Amino acid sequence: MSWAESLLWVIAPYVTLVIFVGGLIWRYRYDKFGWTTRSSQLYESPLLRVASPLFHYALIFVIVGHVTGLLIPISWTDAVGVSNEAYHANALVWGGLAGVATLVALVLLIYRRRTNGPVFLATTVNDKVMYLVLAASIVAGVVTTVAGFVPSEVSYRTTVAPWFRGVFMLRPDAEAMGHASILYKLHTLIGMALFVLFPFSRLVHALSAPLGYLFRPYIVYRSHSDGAPRRPARVRVRQNRPL
Repeated sequence: MSWAESLLWVIAPYVTLVIFVGGLIWRYRYDKFGWTTRSSQLYESPLLRVASPLFHYALIFVIVGHVTGLLIPISWTDAVGVSNEAYHANALVWGGLAGVATLVALVLLIYRRRTNGPVFLATTVNDKVMYLVLAASIVAGVVTTVAGFVPSEVSYRTTVAPWFRGVFMLRPDAEAMGHASILYKLHTLIGMALFVLFPFSRLVHALSAPLGYLFRPYIVYRSHSDGAPRRPARVRVRQNRPL
């Protein structure tokens, strides 16, 4: 194993984890009020109502696919009667659909942010870097998925997945990662870059859940206009706070 492979697949993952966890702690302690999406819905709403839900729901499927694909060993799926070929085909179809949907939604979001004046003015340099890295990660993932339709003896389940699980067991299998294709390696490196950027960007809102919204009592609004009395409107106010 060369020094470059040791740097990329043994040292870099732990540097990424330290920055990720340390960055979240720092952000929570010193930038609570900045822990937000900085929503631009007031500037433009119609396109956002389509692109934002599509992006978030598709991304959930992408994340679930990555977690199951990386954490579930081949021996587990074999034990329940799912062959590696069947698992691979299912992952390619559903992962490909989710990846394409995420990419389409991201293109719409970037188009909206670039073509709408007020939204573009509210875009910071940090946002632009985040969109660039996020787009690169999604494009690399889609390309890798498409390339997976070509039969190959080398699979992410025998290369990236063992290395990924080994990182959390403090035994990263750099040798297995060395046998991965260049597409898998590129996708992994971009993914680590995204995790490094995560705590310092608007992406932190993914760790916030408005759970209180589900149980928040209604706030009553009464109209002061002249005329016949109207029934008070009852609405809930949604908040997005860090967990």
